[in-house]
Amino acid sequence: MTEPQRRPRPRAFRLDGEQIVTPERAAGAQDDQRKRATSAIEPQADVFAPELGETPRGLDEEERAVETAQRRGLLRHFLVSWGGVFWSALSGLVSLAAALWVTHVVEDLFARSALLGTLGLALAGAVMLALSVLLAREIGAMARQNRIAKLHIALAEARTNDDLKAARARLHELCRLYENRPETGRARALVLDFAKQIIDGRDLVDLAERNLVLPLDQQARREIAAASKRVSIVTTISPRALLDVLFVAAQAIRLMRRIAEIYGGRPGLLGFFKLARSVGAHLAITGGMAIGDSLLQQIVGHGIAAKLSARLGEGVLNGLLTARVGLSAMAVCRPMPFCAEKPPGVADVAPFLFGDKSKA
Repeated sequence: MTEPQRRPRPRAFRLDGEQIVTPERAAGAQDDQRKRATSAIEPQADVFAPELGETPRGLDEEERAVETAQRRGLLRHFLVSWGGVFWSALSGLVSLAAALWVTHVVEDLFARSALLGTLGLALAGAVMLALSVLLAREIGAMARQNRIAKLHIALAEARTNDDLKAARARLHELCRLYENRPETGRARALVLDFAKQIIDGRDLVDLAERNLVLPLDQQARREIAAASKRVSIVTTISPRALLDVLFVAAQAIRLMRRIAEIYGGRPGLLGFFKLARSVGAHLAITGGMAIGDSLLQQIVGHGIAAKLSARLGEGVLNGLLTARVGLSAMAVCRPMPFCAEKPPGVADVAPFLFGDKSKA
């Protein structure tokens, strides 16, 4: 029997749905899969690195600037420096002088009439009571500012180290910070629910930022935009330079206090000095680079405005400075760092200074 007349030998094959896969095709597919598996190796994070004290990455430059500014202002103790000793001693001396003066006044009133003396003593007691309440409120406000600044640093460290235990503890503290604000009730419930389910510390901090802190960021952005617009308009039409300076300073003070109030740490008198010190330190550290990608827009926009009108250029520049103060206050007053969300720039909070391209 010749070769063409021989019957073909039986062969084995596999049915893959409606397709017939022969042994040659199956071997070729296995070889291709083996090549892809050996050529594409995806790196995986070491889950035991935080336990060994290794951090996947350090803090970025902007976050280090924020923490440095907080330590120079909000976390700085008055009695540590010679300046603190000076002001404390001076305040004590003035208080003794005021108390001695009140004592002489009450004694003179008693010498004239028992009724006048009693009235003077009651008024002095009311003054002391009000002063004690104000002092207690000042101390409480400063303690709250310190608590927010420490919470910011702790959350940044927990996210950097991907520490689940620390992230859960700090987020419970963050929720307690806003427990007296009904508008944050739903967000706080979501964060507490996430803390029970999420097992990754970095993702837990990111979810808390998106749900709880992001609405506060939107309020702060609106305040910065409104203050920048007011400053730009008023300084453009104001006839006196002294009025410009006073108005810009008043708006900057109001803006810093308002942003601190939004994030839960409205300062008193002494607390405002610490907040202003932190904002000034942040502005000094970041400088012009903190403006980011809008630096060129600011220079070009101010140059065009200056060519059109000197007053208009001055108004735009004052609006830019007010926005920068607001962004620095936002960075140091925020209870957690910018992680999932990008830090806003001047063009984000005050697009009207450059021309809002989104409306074009």
